[in-house]
Amino acid sequence: MKATLKNYRQSPRKVRLVASLIKGKAVNRALDELRFTPKRASDAISKLINSAVSNAKSKEGVDADKLFIKSIQVNEGRTLHRSMPMSRGRAFRIRKRSSHIDVELTHGIESTNKTKS
Repeated sequence: MKATLKNYRQSPRKVRLVASLIKGKAVNRALDELRFTPKRASDAISKLINSAVSNAKSKEGVDADKLFIKSIQVNEGRTLHRSMPMSRGRAFRIRKRSSHIDVELTHGIESTNKTKS
C-alpha cells in the first residue's frame, strides 16, 4: 500500500520536518496532526496519505482505521537552476529544489518513537 508524489516544489529539508512528525503513527492520528501543523508541506503529505489509504481500500479492501504509516521517505527531486543578476555584471545562481515523497502503509501496531535520555 504505497503512494508517491514526484517533483513537489519545496525543498526536501523543509518537507522532512513534517514527515518526521508522523512516522510510525496511525493514519487517523497522523492526519489529525497534519491538519494542525502550520507548514506548507502538511497539506501535500495529508493528500498523499489519503491517496495511499484509497489505494489500500481499492486493492486490498482494508479498513482505514487499522492502517499505520510504515515508512515515509523524502528524497531530492529535480533542481531548477535560475540566475539572479548581481552588481558588476555577475550572476548569482538560484536553486529551486523539489522533493519526491514516498509513503508506505501497513496493518499492525503503532510504533512509538523512543528516544534515549
